Amino acid sequence: MKLKGLMKGALFAASVFAVLPAHAQDKVAKIGVLAPLTGGAAADGAEMVNGARLAVDEINAAGGVAGYKLEVVVGDTQDQAADSVTSAFERLAGDRDVNAIVTGYASGSNFEIELMAEQEMPYLISANSAQTRDIIAPSPDDFPTVWSITPSYDAYETEMVPVIDELASSGKLKLPNKKVALISSDNPYSKTIMEGLKKNFEAAGWTVTSSDLLPFGEISDWRAFLAGVRQDAPALIINTDYLPGNAAKFMTQFLEEPTDSLVFIQYAPSVPEFLDLTKDQATGVVYNLLGGVLNTPKNPRAAEVVKKYEDKYGNQPGTYGPALYEQVYLYADALEKVGDPTKRLEIGEALGASEKQIAAGMLKFDPETHLAVQGNDGIPIQFYQIWDGERVLFYPGSYATGEFQMPPWMQ
Repeated sequence: MKLKGLMKGALFAASVFAVLPAHAQDKVAKIGVLAPLTGGAAADGAEMVNGARLAVDEINAAGGVAGYKLEVVVGDTQDQAADSVTSAFERLAGDRDVNAIVTGYASGSNFEIELMAEQEMPYLISANSAQTRDIIAPSPDDFPTVWSITPSYDAYETEMVPVIDELASSGKLKLPNKKVALISSDNPYSKTIMEGLKKNFEAAGWTVTSSDLLPFGEISDWRAFLAGVRQDAPALIINTDYLPGNAAKFMTQFLEEPTDSLVFIQYAPSVPEFLDLTKDQATGVVYNLLGGVLNTPKNPRAAEVVKKYEDKYGNQPGTYGPALYEQVYLYADALEKVGDPTKRLEIGEALGASEKQIAAGMLKFDPETHLAVQGNDGIPIQFYQIWDGERVLFYPGSYATGEFQMPPWMQ
């Protein structure tokens, strides 16, 4: 009798949920989110989902868009390996109500762009711009639904030398020599940037003392590399591995016996997890961003998005919370214009015609590469230094929120 009663209760509850009128009259447009929710990049993945849900909740609270309520559906790309990404994509694409997918990054190579094109799936992405360009630029018309809100990563490879030269010539950075040590993990993003930096530093007359490549994944011990660095005592040390846990260990192990070297770490210091792990040991480290939050008085949109994120989740976002928030709004704008989420090619065309101020700057797309346009009038590259737990934007000067300072271990 007890079991029978439980079954009756369950059936009654099911019937109630089946007839609840809350939004039964609303059509649903699902937005798939590809995100690494497990593994070393899980902090990024969680932020991606948070950013997308923040935007969806706002849009739905305002009545939806074009007669549709939006819904987030998540696919975990795990370690970003090809089979993990493909499996996550297939789960999302198999849902007939999923007619758009957004991500910060799903894989290191962005190979999934080909899958999106095959299914005419609107796909907004942020990271790995070099890979996006290499896939799309040979035949941009074959990818009408794929667009990157991040510009070309060429500036990651080319802008470092002039920024260092500018700091040195102004007297803000005192260089003991013109030697640079480079290290990377073996993934397309980090490796490509390291190789580009090596080429540009050598062309500028610098001596590259090392350009080591380590297997991609968790790295617990950087001491072998750092031992070689201490022998060469370069003026600049650059680590392009982007995982915040790896970067935190690198920084703390460097400070065990620091050299008179400026330390630059690619991307990872922008992730809140990095500061949580390093605390005051992060003071002085430098990083840069393309497509990061341009939180300056000249771009009030960034402060607006960051505040909304902080109010909802109780912590400051890195790059991908605001990025996914903006991607969802770009899709909502396109859906409002087209009126039907199943008209994927029209949605893709509307996305490509977007031109609006976002948290990263002024967004417009290059039709030849489907990347955001880079520059001070578009999405600028930003150089930051962490100081006492705060991120100080010191370059470009037109957007700067503070000045570069000599790191404490160099003083």
